[in-house]
Amino acid sequence: MKILLVMATELEFAPLQRRLLERGYKFDKAGLLVKNQLQISVCITGVGSVATTVRVGQHYARDLPELSINAGIAGSFNPDYKIGEVVEVVSEVFGDLGIEQKDGSFRDLFESGLAVEDRFPFQKGILLKPGSEVQFLPQAKGLTVNCVHGYKPSIEAVLQKYDVDVETMEGGAFLYSSLVHEVPFLQIRAISNRVEERNRDSWDIPLALSNLADTVVEMLEALHEA
Repeated sequence: MKILLVMATELEFAPLQRRLLERGYKFDKAGLLVKNQLQISVCITGVGSVATTVRVGQHYARDLPELSINAGIAGSFNPDYKIGEVVEVVSEVFGDLGIEQKDGSFRDLFESGLAVEDRFPFQKGILLKPGSEVQFLPQAKGLTVNCVHGYKPSIEAVLQKYDVDVETMEGGAFLYSSLVHEVPFLQIRAISNRVEERNRDSWDIPLALSNLADTVVEMLEALHEA
């Protein structure tokens, strides 16, 4: 089975790579991580939607995988999620793609008439994972932004506008690319922080990355045994 593993940074990939090597995965001459019938190609995109769209699109143009997995960390708007908890993001909206009005309010592409909310790959302005009724992990609704939130009034404004649980800088781009190329996909995110007034002292990136690595390895092992 050909799998594409999409991650934004080497920092996020490093703990997962260690786990995979410990579980018997090996790099072949082509740079793929292989174990029996699983062949994993790793795509480190760089941070943000532009880099993710380009890198994932390049990969899909060369060789379509049977499953694409986007794994990384996320900030949580949802107070029910614990720091370090791993969720599956099954929908995405772009939270800062649109027009700022003179009163400071924000109108997205659909409200501004610059895009049609039910034109593929969108459904009512949302990117949705097909088959999301099948649950592997707690399911989350994602917000993708170019500038992550750290100012209380802007956090309150985005939550008034969008029903979302987590925030990333790449998720929407990954879903968009995968839907357009008709590639089955999963987006797995570990909660590293609350989306609140910016306070790095309350973050726990090492815990999130460790839990993320464990979860992705368990999923791959389940595919291996299937």
